[in-house]
Amino acid sequence: MEFIDLIRTDNTILLDGAMGTELDKHGLISQSHNNLTNPEVVLEIHRAYAESGCHILTTNTLTMNRIYIETHHLNIGVKEVNQAGVELARQAAGENQYVLGDISSTGQFLEPYGTYKESEFYDAFKEQAGILAEARVDGFIIETMFDLQEALCALRACKDEFSLPVIVSMAFSTETKGGRTIMGNTAVECATKLTDAGADVIGVNCGDLNPSQMAMVVSVLKSATSLPILAQPNAGKPKLVNNRTLFDMDPKDFATGIAKCLDAGAHLVGGCCGTTPEHIRTLANLLNERC
Repeated sequence: MEFIDLIRTDNTILLDGAMGTELDKHGLISQSHNNLTNPEVVLEIHRAYAESGCHILTTNTLTMNRIYIETHHLNIGVKEVNQAGVELARQAAGENQYVLGDISSTGQFLEPYGTYKESEFYDAFKEQAGILAEARVDGFIIETMFDLQEALCALRACKDEFSLPVIVSMAFSTETKGGRTIMGNTAVECATKLTDAGADVIGVNCGDLNPSQMAMVVSVLKSATSLPILAQPNAGKPKLVNNRTLFDMDPKDFATGIAKCLDAGAHLVGGCCGTTPEHIRTLANLLNERC
């Protein structure tokens, strides 16, 4: 079954959980750089998620676009790190599991808030998407986007050049007053503009919301689009302990929150920061119980 056909089924689809916080446990803070420097650890994490019962693995390529790499002075090649990300996820994926190419922010701002033009963002996203597509991902997931204009730019770069399905997921800082990103974009605005621009799935991930709060944003998105909705919350709200950011929501409580997202209309679910293979395994059991 092609990934686009999976999206269109009535079955709830389960994605994997966090990569970054799992790498942190190994003392590997640089995240995507580890595709090249510590591939065995990245592969181990992917395999743990693959064995947890998820349907989709996400490549460890979150911000590996040229603008982010160059402005953060990462001494790695765009092509090499993205290709390695796909290869590692593919090695871990089972016969009936899909691999999505992960794309996220450049870490910079568009004019007038910053110095970058949309054409520069577009070119960076197009380059990364092309590498991921050539490495044979089943689709793209554009996630943890705080700025709707940047998300639309990434979506256009994927849709203009490639025929693969695209999930676009925004990060919200509040669930009140219809939900808001830190750039002030509302959930309705995001749903409407992303739908019109050709997204195949619209979602919400990361941000400052716990799973129950995220359910409120899911409900707003559901009211504003006919597209499938994705929900990937963190394992609770972050806490700063001894100068370390921790997420301490246990798998059972996390699954309870995800159940509220499902009731609000989510069709795809998974985890973001702080979630582990055990969180995803608990979600897989929840979905089996709800069948």
